[in-house]
Amino acid sequence: MIWCILILGILLPQSLAHPGFFTSIGQMTDLIHTEKDLVTSLKDYIKAEEDKLEQIKKWAEKLDRLTSTATKDPEGFVGHPVNAFKLMKRLNTEWSELENLVLKDMSDGFISNLTIQRQYFPNDEDQVGAAKALLRLQDTYNLDTDTISKGNLPGVKHKSFLTVEDCFELGKVAYTEADYYHTELWMEQALRQLDEGEVSTIDKVSVLDYLSYAVYQQGDLDKALLLTKKLLELDPEHQRANGNLKYFEYIMAKEKDVNKSTSDDQSDQKTTLKKKGAAVDYLPERQKYEMLCRGEGIKMTPRRQKKLFCRYHDGNRNPKFILAPAKQEDEWDKPRIIRFHDIISDAEIEIVKDLAKPRLSRATVHDPETGKLTTAQYRVSKSAWLSGYENPVVSRINMRIQDLTGLDVSTAEELQKDEPDAFKELGTGNRIATWLFYMSDVSAGGATVFPEVGASVWPKKGTAVFWYNLFASGEGDYSTRHAACPVLVGNKWVSNKWLHERGQEFRRPCTLSELE
Repeated sequence: MIWCILILGILLPQSLAHPGFFTSIGQMTDLIHTEKDLVTSLKDYIKAEEDKLEQIKKWAEKLDRLTSTATKDPEGFVGHPVNAFKLMKRLNTEWSELENLVLKDMSDGFISNLTIQRQYFPNDEDQVGAAKALLRLQDTYNLDTDTISKGNLPGVKHKSFLTVEDCFELGKVAYTEADYYHTELWMEQALRQLDEGEVSTIDKVSVLDYLSYAVYQQGDLDKALLLTKKLLELDPEHQRANGNLKYFEYIMAKEKDVNKSTSDDQSDQKTTLKKKGAAVDYLPERQKYEMLCRGEGIKMTPRRQKKLFCRYHDGNRNPKFILAPAKQEDEWDKPRIIRFHDIISDAEIEIVKDLAKPRLSRATVHDPETGKLTTAQYRVSKSAWLSGYENPVVSRINMRIQDLTGLDVSTAEELQKDEPDAFKELGTGNRIATWLFYMSDVSAGGATVFPEVGASVWPKKGTAVFWYNLFASGEGDYSTRHAACPVLVGNKWVSNKWLHERGQEFRRPCTLSELE
């Protein structure tokens, strides 16, 4: 009786090639401590350099006073035998000691520590993955660049700002992916912050170079020409901009000639073409999915809402819940989605998390082309599998699920399969139902959404939601197809228990209708 624990961090899309990508909140907090350690080491190095410079400064001051006196009467000064001896000693010995002090490398400790810690650093792919995650959050939650740049996100505890360099980097990542929509948005944000007077190592010429091309690629030739002229005002010798200017003017002149030869209606046609959509990886369901993630789902009619209730549930007179029944709330009617409140304690959550943390690994999806389980950019959660025999808390939670659902958990998935035909290997049939624990609150985002019916279920620590994936007939209920929304602020811990068909024959008997 093994169940699945998942953690979803704030950084979602990632590259597939680098298995060490920092997807979990635990890995990210480790990096925070690593950076803190490096800062401490850097401050120690600075202190050592300051001490060294202080010694050199004292030498310089002492010798400055001495040579000032000596140069006033050189012959009289060296006529004193002690002064003559000390001059020989200084030039032969003490200046060599000073040379050694100046040449002494105080950075050994810091460089050594940096070299050791660098093996845990993210790489270029990680940085690109983090940038793509931010762009995905921007689209999913319909955020403008200024809101993100100023850190005005809901539920934030530690406000953070994006610099011109940060905005420019996001624009470049989008440009590399031929995502000219986001390139335009972030280059315009960088330009806006430069116009507002922000001091930066990035100049307007570099920003306008990317921005004008991104705008051109989206078909807005008029704006591309305007931006190119603005760039050339700042740098008249810019080779690429001069070439682009001639090309844009040629295209516009050519289109103007074409328009003249057409009818009056067509002659008014603008050179501005329709812009491409925001998402380069657009999927048909994506718009509906993103709306649900923002809480813009279907609003139930009052008549439907009246059929949703809160109740105390005793698990069909189960002795464990007669005196202390579970709190149950209807989240949705069709399909029926039920939330159980206060169903897992904070202490149990911490035990489960402690058991799961050492074995968290990338969650996989089924690849329809290869038929194998693989990682995917859109699914960057980490998962672990816990068995009831490992800890009495896990066993107790398993039995709680069985008591409240009335379903046999002995045929639930016992291990994480790598084979694409995992259910067949289990021999327990399809997943009849899903039990989902929310083991953390989420500051913003992280809903579980059902695009077929327009339902959004929001995380609440200590609760669990339950629904049937199959009708009683065994036919699949496609209205229960669901997806997790990316976490905007915070992190999300959930745990799944997938219950299977076998063993439920008398607990949930078939009906005469396929869709019941």
